[in-house]
Amino acid sequence: MAQEITAEIISIGDELLIGQTINTNAGWMGEQLALIGVRAKRVLTISDDRTEILNALAAATCDVVLITGGLGPTKDDITKYTLCEFFGTRLVRNKEAEARVREIFMKLGRHPKDILDVNLAQADLPESCSVLPNERGTASGMWFERDGRVFVSMPGVPYEMRAIMRSGVLPRVQELFRPPTIVHRTILTTGLGESMLAKRIADWEDSLSAEGIKLAYLPSPGIVKLRLSTYAEADGPAATERVDRKARELSVLIPELIYGEGEDRLQQVVGRLLKERGQTLSLAESCTGGYVSHLITSIPGSSAYFTGGVVSYHNAVKMEELGIPSDMLELNGAVSQPVVEQMASGVRSALRTDWSVAYSGVAGPDGGTPEKPVGTVWIAVAGPDGVRSKLVNFPGTRDLVIERSALAGLNMLRKRLLKVG
Repeated sequence: MAQEITAEIISIGDELLIGQTINTNAGWMGEQLALIGVRAKRVLTISDDRTEILNALAAATCDVVLITGGLGPTKDDITKYTLCEFFGTRLVRNKEAEARVREIFMKLGRHPKDILDVNLAQADLPESCSVLPNERGTASGMWFERDGRVFVSMPGVPYEMRAIMRSGVLPRVQELFRPPTIVHRTILTTGLGESMLAKRIADWEDSLSAEGIKLAYLPSPGIVKLRLSTYAEADGPAATERVDRKARELSVLIPELIYGEGEDRLQQVVGRLLKERGQTLSLAESCTGGYVSHLITSIPGSSAYFTGGVVSYHNAVKMEELGIPSDMLELNGAVSQPVVEQMASGVRSALRTDWSVAYSGVAGPDGGTPEKPVGTVWIAVAGPDGVRSKLVNFPGTRDLVIERSALAGLNMLRKRLLKVG
């Protein structure tokens, strides 16, 4: 087996330490490193402090050191200056970086003469570094090498960092270090929590070690990702076949729980199924407040199958727009099976779609009762073969209840479309 290549991640920023900003960068970077066979061994979060940064750089022991943050135009952004001190170099104006800064501000309507010196100073970069262009912002990435070790500094803005990682860092790390090849396959599941899922597939999981395959459970609200991985080395095709075979076995074992692979999103999968069938969708949302419509329309081309929706947060809207009788609301309450089924039927009829999904629940933190506590949500799916509904109960914050409810409804629709479960 090839020598293991290791990495550490240094996240710089006072805002990370006080909880003002959540450090999503480190997790994403660790995941991307793993995909190319590099193991992240350490994540360190430090303040915008010269001594802290110097100490962290000096203590680095891994092959690859990834640094994010502190590259902005303000006085507290000191990463560049500290890197110059650590590597014994100086800042010089980089013409290509300056041209990118000017281009960005001119696209924003700024006259060339009105571009501030503090913005142009972002093109001042350490003389000894290799510049990594930032196509999404004004702060360039910087690549340094010392004693067989690589140091890479990138902006802390996630979408800027990710672009630099994908285009300039990951390919270069692979070329320089030749990390061991790892075959990955990520299977996406929904509808069952991590512990229950593990129990359901326990025998299958036990069979993986004999194939040299590792399984990782990666849970998030409403979703559990199952990542299969194995070292390929010289038997690359054979390793891929082993992973593919075990994935096929899993798809037979839990077909109703698997909705996709890799980077698939549930709303994307549902949209693809609707488009393949030439069918349309409408939504009636109460407790989700339009969030499901947002998920659906986040997919390019969703107008081919998504007609629209009604956010019937108030009972008056339920009655006027969805045709729900007032006595039904009085007798059962808005959060009930009869009401949510009528919501689904009403919006499907009003917007003349093949399918509809409706939501009515108590997202919290207030509004719960002993009979209908916070997290109680009724979901209904109406289609050519009738209306079916389901009662779910999700613990957690308001946002979590909304998120998990949205996914549960989309999954109900997915299963109806596929006629599984």
